[in-house]
Amino acid sequence: MRKRVFGRHLSRGGGARKALFRSLVRALVISGKIETTKAKAKAVIGEVDKLVNLAQAKDSSRRISEFFGNDRKMTQQFTSLARSFTGKKGGFTRLINLTRRTGDFAEIVRLEWSEGAPGNDKEDKTAKGKKNDKEIKKKNGVVIKNKVTQKKVNRKKK
Repeated sequence: MRKRVFGRHLSRGGGARKALFRSLVRALVISGKIETTKAKAKAVIGEVDKLVNLAQAKDSSRRISEFFGNDRKMTQQFTSLARSFTGKKGGFTRLINLTRRTGDFAEIVRLEWSEGAPGNDKEDKTAKGKKNDKEIKKKNGVVIKNKVTQKKVNRKKK
């Protein structure tokens, strides 16, 4: 029986779990969306909601700064992001189910900000499994354009 046990442990000690949550929230703030396992995402949603509600209150930058390890840039970026959710008390993030991971068949989800967050405009959604024809990848100076009909590779001249 799990009496008086709170939260998700995720097979980690207290310090490692705190560092994991901190890094996941930091990645969510920087990129706007992250792909992780469903258990980790569900565990982080509570922390994100608490932090956004805390950032909406006045004079809360010290506690937010404490969570991010006294990183001023991250604190300012998070508070400006949280101010865009004025009028909401919860539901700042959403989970989108993705395909399962091939190694261990773990459930993978995309955790992203819900509507109202800056930089989270609705994208051109294509059918599942198809590649977007505007996708561009850069790797070691090589630009690869993927199109549904043909592949074209342009190499940089030295």
